[in-house]
Amino acid sequence: MTITPPPSRSAGRAAAAVERASTALGRLRRGRLLHPAGRSFAGETMIWGTPGPPTGVALLDDPGRYRSTVRLSKGTPTPGSWPDVLGLALRLQPDGGRPFDLLVSSSGAAPVLRNLPLPRRRFTGTYSTIVCYRVGRRRLWLAALADPDAVDLGRSLDTVAAATRADTPRLVLAVASAVGPWRPVGQVSLGAQLSAEVDAALAFDPVRNLPTELRMAGPVAGLRDLTYRGSRRARGATAQSGGSTATTV
Repeated sequence: MTITPPPSRSAGRAAAAVERASTALGRLRRGRLLHPAGRSFAGETMIWGTPGPPTGVALLDDPGRYRSTVRLSKGTPTPGSWPDVLGLALRLQPDGGRPFDLLVSSSGAAPVLRNLPLPRRRFTGTYSTIVCYRVGRRRLWLAALADPDAVDLGRSLDTVAAATRADTPRLVLAVASAVGPWRPVGQVSLGAQLSAEVDAALAFDPVRNLPTELRMAGPVAGLRDLTYRGSRRARGATAQSGGSTATTV
């Protein structure tokens, strides 16, 4: 008679296998497994507060200013200005508190398209969390949107870096429900580019580095957690490596 192992044991083995595979692939690549090509910048995030009903997340609902680190990247990566799934990683660093790591990917702005990673050429555009967060029983999506009054970031990582040398690029931080419009809650400003060494050491954890009221929902959260853990292990990084002492713009 065949005895089926308990689901928790099977799930544990599967999780370990995913993490080991991510670690092995990261070591083979000798760097980040996900979004290996990027540029990191010192930044500042200004939270205005939530227009309309509050989200239930104090960091988003209450006005404040936070030292930040911003990384713009290409997912595959494709050469130069070829289309790719572009990424934006934002670390907000509350004084004396745990960092808030927000990772968003190029997507559409409409409700259906905000759930899909969409390749594009230009770094100026909509970046969304793709999967939702939970605040209690409510679902919440976050995004970084183009600021129409800010300098264009161009079509390559080099043009992004050039934009920060010439001006102070800005993006609009926004929240939305599954079908509602984006509601602006703040602004992210990009300052000086960080060194290649700092960029290489920088590591984000979008599942665990969250405000206490917020949690990532769905099975993708677990897979994402394992993949990022494996990638960090392969390059000897921790969930709070690099960037946490970046100066504000």
